[in-house]
Amino acid sequence: MTTFPMADVQRARVLVVGDIMLDRYWFGEVERISPEAPVPVVRVARREDRLGGAANVARNIAALGAQATLLGVVGDDEAGLKVEALSAEDRIAARLVVDPLLHTTLKMRVLGRQQQLLRIDFEEQPSANSLTQIHALFAAQLAHHDVVVLSDYAKGVLAQVELLIQAARAKGIPVFVDPKGHAYQRYQGATIITPNRAEMQDAVGRWSSEHELETRAQKLRQDLALEALLVTRSEQGMTLFQDGHRFHVEAMAHEVFDVSGAGDTVLATLAVMRAAGLAWDDAVRWANRAGGVAVGKLGTSVVTAGELE
Repeated sequence: MTTFPMADVQRARVLVVGDIMLDRYWFGEVERISPEAPVPVVRVARREDRLGGAANVARNIAALGAQATLLGVVGDDEAGLKVEALSAEDRIAARLVVDPLLHTTLKMRVLGRQQQLLRIDFEEQPSANSLTQIHALFAAQLAHHDVVVLSDYAKGVLAQVELLIQAARAKGIPVFVDPKGHAYQRYQGATIITPNRAEMQDAVGRWSSEHELETRAQKLRQDLALEALLVTRSEQGMTLFQDGHRFHVEAMAHEVFDVSGAGDTVLATLAVMRAAGLAWDDAVRWANRAGGVAVGKLGTSVVTAGELE
């Protein structure tokens, strides 16, 4: 693989739109069982907040050295303020819509001795007014970016994703989509979608051979008028499908500690490398390497340019 294209990466401008979350971790020790119920008692020793969802994609883009702008919706609450503060710390240009009727999407994880014991989710759908503001911000930001990334976690910000794709493609800007659900017609006209193995099975059904996967992937790519489709396949690596072209790369040999957020890292790296001018196959190689590093870390995390060299 070639050396990391730092100069080109630093010039890359990526606009991320999607469902913003705050990942909250409470780390502690379990030394006894509660007398009130048969559950462990965690004595919390450390607390940590990290950007999640679309914000984690933007965080990974910035960590690689590229320019990241983030559009999304947060609530008028403590978690929303934390998202704003963490974005500034990570050199992300955050353009956040504050919805007073909404609580910021928050995933709180309680861990004892590095093992996740409990996750508590707080989430609500954004209002129609918030979506209108997102679309206006998107239209204003488009001309200043090389690539658009749409990070869909089915929390409502991309409820009208078709309009965003159309607006970007009308200006000739590539659109990278991390999809959710099985109704992939919503992503018609995007440049590429990056489903993981389970998401791909939801969309096209299970396959029993590589040939069957290729047939179904190429049909989906053609039906959605995509330039490319990347299936991330965990320990089986990842496979890129284009018109008349299949490119597979084996998974990097890393100990898997935590897969949460690895898809964000892969998507971010792929978008950055394409914005930096790399060919699809080379961009996939870098994304695969970044994903291999990410799964060796706890929770939603970033991979830096230094870790890829």
